[in-house]
Amino acid sequence: MRKVTVGWFEIPVSDMDRAISFYEKVFDCTLHKLDMGDFQMAMFPGEGGGKGAEGSLVYNKEFYKTSNLAGTLIYFSSEDVSIELAKAEEAGGTVQIPKKMISPEYGYMGVFLDSEGNRIALHSMV
Repeated sequence: MRKVTVGWFEIPVSDMDRAISFYEKVFDCTLHKLDMGDFQMAMFPGEGGGKGAEGSLVYNKEFYKTSNLAGTLIYFSSEDVSIELAKAEEAGGTVQIPKKMISPEYGYMGVFLDSEGNRIALHSMV
């Protein structure tokens, strides 16, 4: 049986600066803010400082919504996200975001809805 690991998590926020302040206080850490226009991230510290982060706060008006029901988006590591995206559809899920490049430095991602309607994300370098 294959080992499954969580490779990344994202916590949706509606006010990035307020959320950064909250999480820095709660975890006594410094988050690294990235502003990419309509998309913002604040990376939690991890091994390797910044690039070694294991998750982030995220803001995008259309794609991310805060919710006590839908909240955090978990990324599972993959050799190639297209493999699991295809399997998700075969198993009755729906691909929400087909495989797309994040950047050459960070690789690829994809998102599917599982059988219960949960958003699940995948990440790979190829």
